[in-house]
Amino acid sequence: MSTATVSFPSTGQRLRAGAVNGSPALLALVALVAIFAITATLQPGILSVPGLTLMLMSSVPLVLAAQAQMIIMSVGDIDLGIGFLVGLVTVIAATLFVDAPLLALASIVGIVVAYAVIAYVVQQRGVPSIIITLGMSFVWLGIGLQIRPTPGGETPAWLSVISTWRPTWFPAPVIFIIAATLIGWYVTRRARIGTRMRALGSQAPTLEKAGVSLAATRIAAYVIAAILMILAGLMLASQTWSGDINAASEYTLMTIAAVILGGGTFAGGRAMPIGTTLGAVTLGLITVLLSLINLPSSLQSAAQGLIVIAVLAGRIITERFVR
Repeated sequence: MSTATVSFPSTGQRLRAGAVNGSPALLALVALVAIFAITATLQPGILSVPGLTLMLMSSVPLVLAAQAQMIIMSVGDIDLGIGFLVGLVTVIAATLFVDAPLLALASIVGIVVAYAVIAYVVQQRGVPSIIITLGMSFVWLGIGLQIRPTPGGETPAWLSVISTWRPTWFPAPVIFIIAATLIGWYVTRRARIGTRMRALGSQAPTLEKAGVSLAATRIAAYVIAAILMILAGLMLASQTWSGDINAASEYTLMTIAAVILGGGTFAGGRAMPIGTTLGAVTLGLITVLLSLINLPSSLQSAAQGLIVIAVLAGRIITERFVR
């Protein structure tokens, strides 16, 4: 009778694996600290509770949307409709929630159901996610323009109070950002569905052999992501006090960049909620920094892109080094 020998990874191997997995988030943190330091040097007034509140408030809906994109990317898909969907939610919040609350709730439920259908089509029919979500982005745009052709409206009082909450002892946006990160962390790293989502993105055949429904797993991922997108839209509407279908049009690419900056991959099977949050906040601070240095708006997108490329290059170099 032979005895199988089980080999465990050495301490060095575990440290190296931890460095490889954690280096992207660490690099995003370094970039965040560097950009924050430069911003604080240019505008020392941000080193206060009111200053941090103003600087970080716009990052809250972006963090929520980035967590949603991270969940979608963990199963190996990409959502190209996030921007217009978040904008549509702001339109619903500033129009239907005031004029027709029941219709507004029905619309929110309809968005969640639509994402469940999208997930089913992607899984069962083999339609690439980038194709169907790109098509749905135009659907969200059309619906939003039909409800409110021009920016405007007014959010209900219960929603507006969220952005006006200003505790004197701590920046309110930090609390919202931590809450959004904890949601993403629990779903992807602690809950059983998170393990299945990551397995779907990296080892789908193995997951199916284990008796887990691939369709149900993808649907769950899309539904959770849709809920986070809705929360992002509501948070954005609470800040702008109005609805605009184009209010978050740049979120689509920014959320993808945030996930990649934070350690995610396009191949799926990986979810880094803390890194994603760091990436999203970094992108938000870049916008603030470029505004402080009075860079022309026509050049801000180019500068932001160059900074993102520099951070990604640093990530590649760091990952090769730790290996």
